Amino acid sequence: MKSKTVYTCSECGHRQAKWSGKCPQCGAWSSFTEEVIEQKKGSLKLTKKAGAEMVKLSDVSAEAEYRMKTGIGELDRVLGGGIIPGSLMLVGGDPGIGKSTLMLQMCRKLMSFDPIYCTGEESLQQIKYRSLRLGEIPDDLLVIAETNIERIIESIRQSNSRIAIIDSIQSVYSEVVESTPGSVSQVRECASMLMTTAKKYNKAIFVIGHVTKEGMIAGPKILEHMVDTVLQFEGEKTYTYRILRALKNRYGSTNEIGIFDMAEKGLRELKNPSELFLADRKTEEAGVSIVAAIEGSRPILLEVQALVSSSGYSQSQRTANGIDNKRLQMIVAVLEKRLGIQFSQNDVFVNLAGGVYMSDPSVDLGIAAALVSSAKDISINTDTVIIGEIGLTGEVRSISQLEQRIKEAEKLGFKRILVPKSGIKNLSGKYKIKVVGVERIMEALSILLNESF
Repeated sequence: MKSKTVYTCSECGHRQAKWSGKCPQCGAWSSFTEEVIEQKKGSLKLTKKAGAEMVKLSDVSAEAEYRMKTGIGELDRVLGGGIIPGSLMLVGGDPGIGKSTLMLQMCRKLMSFDPIYCTGEESLQQIKYRSLRLGEIPDDLLVIAETNIERIIESIRQSNSRIAIIDSIQSVYSEVVESTPGSVSQVRECASMLMTTAKKYNKAIFVIGHVTKEGMIAGPKILEHMVDTVLQFEGEKTYTYRILRALKNRYGSTNEIGIFDMAEKGLRELKNPSELFLADRKTEEAGVSIVAAIEGSRPILLEVQALVSSSGYSQSQRTANGIDNKRLQMIVAVLEKRLGIQFSQNDVFVNLAGGVYMSDPSVDLGIAAALVSSAKDISINTDTVIIGEIGLTGEVRSISQLEQRIKEAEKLGFKRILVPKSGIKNLSGKYKIKVVGVERIMEALSILLNESF
């Protein structure tokens, strides 16, 4: 055998003999990594092989309850109701965010399925110390400290286990690939072997993956295409809560999120995240409003904070934390054009308290109200929730899942909620909370700030 140096794109897996700054296949910049591969001598010959077995779909048996419940409600929610046997799931997140902790706690709930925890980054003693810190991790949990993927797969195959966790995909290697662990070729080959194992032996396999400094899952992009589910574990280091999102899910929705609190004994489920995000809410402060957003099927109440101050520079700033910056610029432009409120000489800062990110456009009206409240130094009634999408002409557009948002606001003790008028036709007298419909942004601000616009 002789060695050969190739350059592989970490985004799409494209290979070429020379390095280049831009990948000609996917257009990614600075994505090529150098790899040394071994070439085996011999020619490729086509041989006749038996065809794959074909069966009718009606002959395939289907279990009534085919999902395995993890016992962790927030994780089951994100997975779509539980774990599908024979699936390969990728769990990514920043270092120390709680990926391994979540997987160990999941094993605690799934001991009836004989889970196997394979670690390539920690020793068995370190896993034992972590289990003691978390508490209630059964002593009969099967643990493997191994980085050779062939040996790991053989252990999984020979066992009666229906679930296996690989921690992490960047630490394992295959003997058939002549490159270092974590390289594009190794990650691709190991993931392919794990996928084959999961499908062939009907075992559910979780794979923990590292992320890059941009927050993307490390390794080739094909890794995310190969697996059945991609879970992203995220959260601010300064906060104790963690959010689990499904970026891809072949067996469920990608809109659901799971919310956890990192406590001394591990991750704790948060049944009502609205109470967490509103726990430090200030009263009677200008530039603050409460909005009701939707993540998947779950309504979440959040505090919007806005600050409008005189700019000390020739170019005023527009800074958004928790929402898209372009969305903020659009809302500011609508307020200037439709209400005549000038922000050109002011710096504008908007923050969703708690460090959470929301793409739901229903928070538009709450952001606009907080901006005008800060600009005029007039506080908004703390018992009011504001929801509605803002159009470019200043209209308040209808939103989805309105009744769920109203129920959440009523449950938390709010007295009034502003909603798009087009959505309250059949809501009269249905709730104790006062539901106020508005058609235009100036109408909503007049009600909230007791001023005419």
